[in-house]
Amino acid sequence: MVAVPIFPMPDLKGLSVLIVDNDSSLLEDICQGLSQFGPSILTAQSYKDAVQTLSSQKIKIIIVSMGLIDEDFVSMLRDYRSMHPDTLLYILVEEGLSSVEASKESEAASLIVDDYISKPFDFIRFARMIEANTGRLHTGGAALTPLKPFIKKIKPYFLFRSPVMQRAMFNLPEMALSDQTVLISGETGTGKEIVARAIHVLSKRANGPFVPVNCGAIPESLIEGELFGHEKGAFTGAFRDRKGKFETADKGTLFLDEIGDMSLNLQVRLLRVLEESKVYRIGGEKPIPVDVRIIAATRVELENAVRDNIFREDLYYRLNVLRIKLPPLRERVEDISLLAIHFLERAFNEIGRQEPYPVLSSETIYLFEKYPWKGNIRELRNVMTRIATLLPRDTKRIFPFHILPHLNDVSQIYPQSVPEKNSTGVFVPIGMRLEQVEDMLIRETLKHTGGNRTKAASLLGISIRTLRRRLNKA
Repeated sequence: MVAVPIFPMPDLKGLSVLIVDNDSSLLEDICQGLSQFGPSILTAQSYKDAVQTLSSQKIKIIIVSMGLIDEDFVSMLRDYRSMHPDTLLYILVEEGLSSVEASKESEAASLIVDDYISKPFDFIRFARMIEANTGRLHTGGAALTPLKPFIKKIKPYFLFRSPVMQRAMFNLPEMALSDQTVLISGETGTGKEIVARAIHVLSKRANGPFVPVNCGAIPESLIEGELFGHEKGAFTGAFRDRKGKFETADKGTLFLDEIGDMSLNLQVRLLRVLEESKVYRIGGEKPIPVDVRIIAATRVELENAVRDNIFREDLYYRLNVLRIKLPPLRERVEDISLLAIHFLERAFNEIGRQEPYPVLSSETIYLFEKYPWKGNIRELRNVMTRIATLLPRDTKRIFPFHILPHLNDVSQIYPQSVPEKNSTGVFVPIGMRLEQVEDMLIRETLKHTGGNRTKAASLLGISIRTLRRRLNKA
């Protein structure tokens, strides 16, 4: 039986918390929720009350409602933090972090705030955030997994600590040292080629070539020549002999990516090469011996393709000797922050930004862990590259509102709430063109949100970039 770790309740004893909000019922709820962890809690309902409290006491944690933030409040908090740099400052946002609008006050606040917190308040998660930021949280040492000494050769490509990834990679060194065919499966963007390169680097063929071929990216009329080569005069334009990828990969590894997209006719030829270790160039009659290890990868389930008669069963069993199935990023939650920081720092380094680099806030990491990442690691890498490229130079901490414009579907993080019974709607007459309906819906949603484009995009279930594009088009 596997032991399930039991985490103790957060302990905030000895810490002082000031909560500033003009909603007395909300103040009462937050006080009651945080009191179970043992801190000393003070409240204020206005700027004046907050100034009075902070002038007479040293506060470790300050929580301020976004609705109260103005130029005076930002100036006061900046002065207080300059005197007490170990103070933690959090801003409480009304309806999801996507509602944080760019303004002079919010931009000024973002330079001094530790994080933004969204209502409804998750007390346990917030308390653990405080523990982590005050050095009280001990997780038991979830360090990077050094997948045996072999893995040192392929850093930094293998960064993981999730149990599901540990299981997937557990036998990789033994697979690499054998010379058997390997079949790697997984969704697009999960890193199948990186795993294939790792197998090559750790194998006895490491000094030989690693030759990748994307079977889905090359037109069917060309891929046969790409793999097997051709003889001079084999067809119009064949002015000289040309080696194919099999010959190029001799004494090394040939990586056949997206092999599920290969045509049935080409599958027959591939099977023959695998069984005989010889290739015939197009237009040639002489067999050419090749010493190649095959690693194949697929985003589709080949078992289903065999059942549907679009992939040969004999080729499937010839390829499926050793098997690695890569989990999607959404199942590797423990790895998301690790990879995000790695890609962010790499992107900063590539554009020449000097250290110290901006850091990801706790809420930003939480946002990343909730996002489905349909494009997997490739999507995460691209998002971090965009953020590093477009982030203002004076940014020291990266908050959710820096991230949200670069995600394709904000509604995945902040689901659209169910409309109230008496909520307003839009009347659409029969015969109105679809494009006109969409334009009208966007205009009315913006009216409903008071012009808040980020919130409107969330309600409409589209990205802020899509909304801007539609508005510019109109």
